[in-house]
Amino acid sequence: MTAPGSGNRIARRLADNRAQGRRSFIAYLTAGDPDLPTTIELACALDAAGVDVLELGIPFSDPMADGVAIQASHGRALAAGTTPRAVIDAVRRIRERSQLPLLLFTYLNPVLAYGVDAFAGAAAQAGADGVLLLDLPPEEDPSLLERFLAHGLATVCLAAPTTPSRRARFLAQRTRGFLYYICRLGVTGERDQLPPDLPEKVAALKQAADIPVCIGFGISTPEQAATAARFGDGVVVGSHLVRLIEQHGREPGLVRLVAERAAQLAGAVHAVQ
Repeated sequence: MTAPGSGNRIARRLADNRAQGRRSFIAYLTAGDPDLPTTIELACALDAAGVDVLELGIPFSDPMADGVAIQASHGRALAAGTTPRAVIDAVRRIRERSQLPLLLFTYLNPVLAYGVDAFAGAAAQAGADGVLLLDLPPEEDPSLLERFLAHGLATVCLAAPTTPSRRARFLAQRTRGFLYYICRLGVTGERDQLPPDLPEKVAALKQAADIPVCIGFGISTPEQAATAARFGDGVVVGSHLVRLIEQHGREPGLVRLVAERAAQLAGAVHAVQ
């Protein structure tokens, strides 16, 4: 597989941070929750708050890898009329104001319904930097990832606590930008504690993967984020921010509130040496 060019924002940001010994903070938002104009404002505010990469979830009717908070956000976004084409248009509008690296977080069905090459071409032209397909193991259709790469999009793969070393090496060869480590089995959602085996699991992945390893699933506080950052190259927070949107989605201060929380999380991650 070829790598996206040096102009790919995700690959460049993660590589630069890693070279400087700086951990990366990755935030997740469901595009269109509570509406797309707010998503655009949130993205720009998160850029200013210190977020290194923003995952934008394309809402889907059956988000089976996600927990209650993100499932509900998909429902709200769909009810607001959000479509894949509308999300790509929002990417274009974000890119007019920000150079924040953007990773489209999606399931396979919306991509197939759009058309793989049409989706990849439109996403890249709008200014997206990568795609993460939650429900397509890369060995199931290697050609699909090649089609994304041909458009300059980073293809981010997922590893889990049950991933054996042989498959970790396989994933490391196919992921671009970073390898996303799902640090617990099950679905997304806030948790009170990090898994006790996190240090050894991430260390094993780093032995297999000469690429940044970023840790997600269940991280919700600055303390948890800082702990995870001590073991990985980056930290992903999604459900916690989505829950804030659920609680304050129609309040005038929503963007400020979410940006302030993201700044706290980013600060905790960036402070780790």
